[in-house]
Amino acid sequence: MTDLSRVTIYTDGACEPNPGPGGWAALLVFGGHEKELCGSEVYTTNNRMELTAAVQALGALSQPCRVDFYTDSEYLHRGISEWLPDWRRRGWKRKSGKLANIDLWQALEASIKERSITWHWVRGHAGDRLNQRVDSLARKAMRKIP
Repeated sequence: MTDLSRVTIYTDGACEPNPGPGGWAALLVFGGHEKELCGSEVYTTNNRMELTAAVQALGALSQPCRVDFYTDSEYLHRGISEWLPDWRRRGWKRKSGKLANIDLWQALEASIKERSITWHWVRGHAGDRLNQRVDSLARKAMRKIP
C-alpha cells in the first residue's frame, strides 16, 4: 500500500447538555487541500457525535488511501482499536450487556475495512491546532440548532 495517497483526518463531537443538542465536525487534509465537514442533531449524545464525525469523514473519501486519523475521544479511539473485535464476537454486545450506538459502530466498521488507517489519540484542549479547529466547528454546528 505504499503507493496510496495519505490523508490526515481530525474529528470531534460536541453536546451540551449531554444528552441534548449536538454537533460534529471533521477536517480532511490531503496535500495542500482541506475539506471541512460538519453537522448537527437536535437531541443526541457526545459519543454519538464523535462516532458520526468519524463515519462521515471516512465516508467522504472517494478513493483508496492511507489515513492518519486523529481524535480526542477515548471512546472512539479505544472502541475502534481495542473493543470492537470483542463486541463483534459477542453479537454486538458488551460483557455487561447492551452496546450503545451499535448502528454507528457497525457503519464505522464497514468504512474501515477497505482502508489502511492509523488511529491517533490526542488530548483535547491541549494546544493541537487542528484538534482545536474541529472542536470549534463542532460547537458552531451545535449552536446552529434552533
